[in-house]
Amino acid sequence: MLANILLGSIIFGYAGFAFYKHIQKSKQGKCAACAVKNACKNEAVCTSSITDKK
Repeated sequence: MLANILLGSIIFGYAGFAFYKHIQKSKQGKCAACAVKNACKNEAVCTSSITDKK
């Protein structure tokens, strides 16, 4: 019983943490949260917006 409560709190805790990080990253905007923002040559055009187009 105690193991189930512990496991459940770990799972819900991590889900809450991941949700919080997602919200914080989405508030930064597309280019600010981009993983390759340091490799961008032109900050006006985000690299991820170029790769999103097919």
